[in-house]
Amino acid sequence: MKNVYLLAAIAGAVIPYIFFIDFFLTEGILVTSFLAGIFANGAAGGFAADIVISSAVFWTYLLSKKESNTWIYITLNLTIGLSCALPAYLYVKAKQSEQQPVVVS
Repeated sequence: MKNVYLLAAIAGAVIPYIFFIDFFLTEGILVTSFLAGIFANGAAGGFAADIVISSAVFWTYLLSKKESNTWIYITLNLTIGLSCALPAYLYVKAKQSEQQPVVVS
């Protein structure tokens, strides 16, 4: 699963930015235009609300774990999106679980 998470994190970084770059090239880099686009209609607003709520739940989960590197995933979430931050987190966790020795009793 570790490699699936890595591929998902890469896709989650690249694919949204294809749309963002197209938007910014067309509309310019204005926060007001971006926010208007996000909530352009009910469908877009529903997706935006879904991502905001999911991100809030992810942040709450991360902060409850009290790990030292939670800022990395929150930064990924804010700068790229949940589609990159969540699989990146899962990739790191899968990689860490592979490296822990198995105790047989």
